[in-house]
Amino acid sequence: MTAVPPPQGLALRISITDRCQLRCRYCLPAHGIPLCDRDQLLTYEEITALVACLQDEFGLCKVRITGGEPLVRPDIERLIGMLAELDVPDLALTTNGARLAPMAAVLKQAGLERVNISLDSLSPDVFHWLTRGGDLRATLAGVYAALTHDLRPVKLNTVVIRGINDAELPQLVAFAIRNACEIRLIELMPIGPGADFYPDGFMSSAAVRRSLSAHFVLNPARPSYGSSARLYQVTDADGRRGTVGFISSCSDPFCGGCNRLRVTADGRLIGCLARNGGISVREMLRTGDRAALCEAVRAVLGAKRRGRLFAQGMAMASIGG
Repeated sequence: MTAVPPPQGLALRISITDRCQLRCRYCLPAHGIPLCDRDQLLTYEEITALVACLQDEFGLCKVRITGGEPLVRPDIERLIGMLAELDVPDLALTTNGARLAPMAAVLKQAGLERVNISLDSLSPDVFHWLTRGGDLRATLAGVYAALTHDLRPVKLNTVVIRGINDAELPQLVAFAIRNACEIRLIELMPIGPGADFYPDGFMSSAAVRRSLSAHFVLNPARPSYGSSARLYQVTDADGRRGTVGFISSCSDPFCGGCNRLRVTADGRLIGCLARNGGISVREMLRTGDRAALCEAVRAVLGAKRRGRLFAQGMAMASIGG
């Protein structure tokens, strides 16, 4: 029997490109990945049609635009505007932040509500090494621009890698508190190149919380249905408060409450980040076959992970973060 969407609705993550100007070591191999041809990518009109269908048929409640790096695709503000016209309740974007500073104002004007920004280190050298050439200053400028233009809440995504950035987690949390950002501390997943780091680099969320408790007071916050993050209110030594989310895909999966679907840049619908497969919906969108599209959605919802096994061979940039 195929699954039906939860009563709270679906959350959709749409990859609009598999290209990225960085080569984060846990995400992409140094030589990159085979890239889609332009005619294989979903058009902005096809993406909008998909979102409209999911709104009508499944009660879509969230849309997050991802990549690759979504800000490298031309005219992204046009897509934002098209989706904003559908009155999506929560329209967000995940970015590495490198191009965000000059684009934040136009994205906000187009209708973007909030952003998630990848920030794995506050050390310029570590950041440069992890991203294979990234400039920390550009990403921080993106954070500040998002705050200036009210793309809030600004959420910072940090993939925790033991021996690489775990020692600076207190500094990253303090940075988030100081700048009124929320931070998500994400367990390393054995996906694509991340599998090479995993044996030595994995650090559970529980271990991260124990480490942070030496620097902050952490109290669990009220859970939010469908959220991948377990939220904690965090208080520093000066009494300043913030929010930290722990995403524990490996040590404490959140499968039972998962309401997410992903669409790759070339139109493959995926119900679970940790599983291979999925169904291509590109031709369904190009022919306007809504009945087939709805059946595909039900099928991938029925194929979600039920345990802790990761069976995903693709790099994150091919799936959509």
